[in-house]
Amino acid sequence: MKLGKFFEKHRIRGIRATWLKNFVLVSVILVSVVSLAAGLLVRWYYYNAVSMAIESLDTNLVQNYFSSYLNTTEEQFESGALRFIEEFSEKDKMEVWVINEKGEPIVTSSGFGISDDPVMPDYVDVFSSADEVGKWTGKNEYGEKVMALTIPIENPQNGEYTSKAAIRYIVSLEDIESQLLVIYLYIFIAAVIIIGIVFVSGRYFISSIVNPVEELSKTVNKVATGDYTARVNYKEGNDEIHSLCSNINSMLEEISGMDRMKNDFISTISHEIRTPLTAVKGWGETLLQIGDKDPVMLQKGLEVIISESGRLSELVEELLDFSRMQNGALKMKKEKIDILAELDETVFVFRDRSVREGIDFVYTAPEEPAPMFGDPNRLKQVFTNVLDNALKYTEQGGKVTVNAVIVPDGYLNIYFVDTGCGISPEDLPKVKEKFYKTSINYRGSGIGLAVADEIIKLHDGEIKIASVLGEGTTVKIILPLEKVQQALSESEKE
Repeated sequence: MKLGKFFEKHRIRGIRATWLKNFVLVSVILVSVVSLAAGLLVRWYYYNAVSMAIESLDTNLVQNYFSSYLNTTEEQFESGALRFIEEFSEKDKMEVWVINEKGEPIVTSSGFGISDDPVMPDYVDVFSSADEVGKWTGKNEYGEKVMALTIPIENPQNGEYTSKAAIRYIVSLEDIESQLLVIYLYIFIAAVIIIGIVFVSGRYFISSIVNPVEELSKTVNKVATGDYTARVNYKEGNDEIHSLCSNINSMLEEISGMDRMKNDFISTISHEIRTPLTAVKGWGETLLQIGDKDPVMLQKGLEVIISESGRLSELVEELLDFSRMQNGALKMKKEKIDILAELDETVFVFRDRSVREGIDFVYTAPEEPAPMFGDPNRLKQVFTNVLDNALKYTEQGGKVTVNAVIVPDGYLNIYFVDTGCGISPEDLPKVKEKFYKTSINYRGSGIGLAVADEIIKLHDGEIKIASVLGEGTTVKIILPLEKVQQALSESEKE
């Protein structure tokens, strides 16, 4: 609870708080446990080395040496003890006590006196539990930490000792403790350094994640309020987070572009609707004023109203198709048709328009039928859209060519070629996208080609567009023909 209040007070939240609570805390505990284990292992190693050094002494030698002194006088026993200590080769490593039959230390290798009440738990253990040796580690009467080992001089008889004589080896642990303190200090310093490295590297790693995520959050909040110009501010990198930031910015670029196209689309649609409505309203008011006094004017006005109403109807139908396409509800009423017959009807309508606009129109198609399973009205809608664009973007004196070819693999390729203004390389990949218009100077909603592309896809076909800016555009429509009928046609031809 207190840790949570600390994080809240210092505004440490989210991923950082989780990292501090879990990762850093676990790291500290783990390093502490490892450090403690290392310290205990080193301590055990040093103490075990001392213990092995004492236990490696030859106890049989002691027994053999002092066995002849057990039944002598105290003076003879003490004399033998002095000689044993003088001949002891490990005096520089440990202190040796000789204890007489009464249990009194009488000689020591250090040359210093022995206190009246020495601390000897190892000596007590040997004679109280009938052990072969007694070992003890602790502090003596002077506060010095030592390790002591007591060896009884006489072997037990009938479970009891006949005397209390013994040899006691004592090793001071003060130097070892000093060394251990230095090692403990090194281990502590190493643990602090490791924790520091873990903390710094972890903080850098967390910052490399949290900072971009915070930027992402800020950017998303801005976008949620309608600011599509917002971008994620991040440093370049090669990891997944930076890749995500880059992808988010790319997505925002697309959204921003789509938003601009949507606004342009609304503006275009408003203009497209307003123009025919203005014509209809104007001619309606004119005809209302003149009545039937001028038959010529009346005829012309009605033709304009009918024509502009047709434009409005086509625009509304195009919008409805687009809405159906967006909702996945664009349905096809497919039947067996001759696709070239549908193309012929569409071309026939546009021939008159090309003559009126002064554009050379060339149409070539095979004489044999091209049967397929499709929606005739929807396919004519595609042809109409493509031909309308070809004539719309071709100036007077230009040329539009329509060429249909049946290829051997069972497909019909229809080429719509114009010598119009063309499309720039930057705009060409986007012309089939919704709302996209290469120029606002030409009429159109910007969704006709997107709907046409969807219709062709629903017929398992494809629309390909190639263009050179200033030279013209080629639209290629590929449609699959009905294979069985096509095979019969080829058989009959043979």
